[in-house]
Amino acid sequence: MLCLNLTPGEYMTIGEEVVVQLDRISGDRCKLMVQAPREIPVLRGEVLERRGGERPSCVVDAPRWHRQEIPWNRSKAQTLAAMRKLLGQMDGGDGNVQTLRRQLDHMFPLAQEAGRAEEFTKVSDG
Repeated sequence: MLCLNLTPGEYMTIGEEVVVQLDRISGDRCKLMVQAPREIPVLRGEVLERRGGERPSCVVDAPRWHRQEIPWNRSKAQTLAAMRKLLGQMDGGDGNVQTLRRQLDHMFPLAQEAGRAEEFTKVSDG
């Protein structure tokens, strides 16, 4: 299987009639746009399998990333706070800054950070 790395806006072609473009990345998801003739069915894998189709043998399960697998410590909490502060100073009409802030908020929700901050306080006070 061919493996390509694309950045938002880049595209690839399959034959002469199919175009696949990476629109955006948000957290652990990406939005792809596919243009293909109507005669070529374009189905999500889960839809294909739900309809009784077989999973292609070349498809591998991607490792799942879970937030709880990241070792968390005071240094990472401070780094994340500094990133948020810097993004706050950069906020404006720049779509890249807004995208980065959304990705950061998706990866590290503020409520989760508050709970982790309490953990560090308990450890350092006790």
